Amino acid sequence: MNASTAIATILLALLVGAISPGPSFVVVARNAIGLSRDDGLATALGMGVGGVCFSCAALVGFYTLLESIGWLYVGLKVAGGVYLVYLALKIWRGALDPLTVDSTRPGSNCDVRKSFWIGLSTQLSNPKTAIVYGSIFAALLPQDPPLWCYVVLPPLVFAVEAGWYVLVAVCFSSRRPREAYLNSKIWIDRVAATVIFGLGVRLISAAYMRGV
Repeated sequence: MNASTAIATILLALLVGAISPGPSFVVVARNAIGLSRDDGLATALGMGVGGVCFSCAALVGFYTLLESIGWLYVGLKVAGGVYLVYLALKIWRGALDPLTVDSTRPGSNCDVRKSFWIGLSTQLSNPKTAIVYGSIFAALLPQDPPLWCYVVLPPLVFAVEAGWYVLVAVCFSSRRPREAYLNSKIWIDRVAATVIFGLGVRLISAAYMRGV
């Protein structure tokens, strides 16, 4: 497989992975519906930057190191799981808080920055995504890829990850999803919190089983 075909295949595989529902999807959708379109877009950009971090780490072989140092991989899984549990509890506690949303408001700089960091930290907290990146790159990239691959892959990965989540943010920040959220905020937040909590506990459990 030549380098161009390999990159196209990698991007397709990453797009399929991004589309699969997970904590990233839940967080982007919730911020887009419950806060503002700008917050959803900022969260999506955070996901894209997280994808760039994963791609750069995969290019330098960081995940080969993770696989060879078991305690480091287990530690990252536990840390990621703990963060997701914390995020889930925070969403659950906030479910009862009243929310008044103006669909035309641009969002304050503070909110947008916070949403960006939530997106980035959620993406980076998932070691499963990290291993997926490492596995895809190791399986599909040529053994000695040309220099241009190192230059073009990170921005293309950003375009795939951020592009998908921008689409999610735009769709979920439209009027009808927003009204549905406001009418059922408590239950939607609690369902989202339950999903994220379950994923966090699953990561911690998997880390425990690997370490035993």
